[in-house]
Amino acid sequence: MMVFACRGCEAPLTVPVARMALPVHASGSYEHALLGVLMAPGTYAVDPEPYGPPWVTWAEAGPAQAESRGLYAPVYALSYGSQGTIVLAPGDVLGTVLIPDRLDGYCYGTDGRDGPNVACARCGRPVATRIDDCSYWQAVRLDPQAVYGEDVDSQDLPMSWAMLRDVRPGLPPLEPPGFWDSRWEAAVAVALAHLLAASGGARITVPDGQIADLFRRILDAFVPPGPLNLSLALAGPGLPSAGADISLVPQHPQTGELWHEPGATRVVPLAWDVWAHLAFQRDRKPVPGGAMPDEAFRDEQLPLRPLGMFVPDGDTLLRTLARLPEVKQPWLRAIYDRLNQRPRPYPYPF
Repeated sequence: MMVFACRGCEAPLTVPVARMALPVHASGSYEHALLGVLMAPGTYAVDPEPYGPPWVTWAEAGPAQAESRGLYAPVYALSYGSQGTIVLAPGDVLGTVLIPDRLDGYCYGTDGRDGPNVACARCGRPVATRIDDCSYWQAVRLDPQAVYGEDVDSQDLPMSWAMLRDVRPGLPPLEPPGFWDSRWEAAVAVALAHLLAASGGARITVPDGQIADLFRRILDAFVPPGPLNLSLALAGPGLPSAGADISLVPQHPQTGELWHEPGATRVVPLAWDVWAHLAFQRDRKPVPGGAMPDEAFRDEQLPLRPLGMFVPDGDTLLRTLARLPEVKQPWLRAIYDRLNQRPRPYPYPF
């Protein structure tokens, strides 16, 4: 557990928080939608990438400078803001005040366009950026140059994979009345980018079921025609991959580490909450049962059904592809350019 404090006056700025991996949907934006809080209460994550202004366009930075910052394909602009911001739920921050002249946003709140907009209440030093506008997940990002962390519980250990199965059994893919959960859209987009890179341009056999609903259509649309010569399977705690060419493995929600599949040469990460649902949840199917008595009442809601086909988040897919060295290969760069030139936020050709 950590408590973060102001470097200027040492005032505590957070409650004790435990480190988690940065959620894969952290950078997602979803048009005119009011999203929830990014981080669970009592947790924090560290974003390894630069965040916020100043921004430099791709043309100004140039390919060499961009690649030195982990970008291997053109993006609109590169952030030259603080690297390693500490991301928390707004409710876990204390002893701060908003900076009145830095609260611009698009619609309902602030989006951080002006840089740090939260100051230490004791000394007035800018220490963080609060994001709570529509389209963005709500969060506070502490500037690592303005705060420091103090360990208050060195015995806090990450959960084992077996414990995760009991504590975090998975995230349902649908929200009422049948919309796809945006966290699923982002998680699958990240996995899809890694899956394309792992394929080397070869066709992939996607098993039937939910995995096919998530991946098969877009793989068929973008991978060059040819024989189906690579197999894909879920693999993880309690679920061996049975020798598939590519293993879709869970990412630990606390440490960010991937499940190690013995003998696997190609692994693709998938956020734990999505992976666990795919691996262990089974959809209930209607079964013949006859008419219920008039005096009987159902005590269980029918399962939700999707209102439309599943579509991975396009911006997250592009953002992830741009950060994979494999995107420099001509076949994958062609896919990236094709996606990047289509109207956003729906860049798919179907």
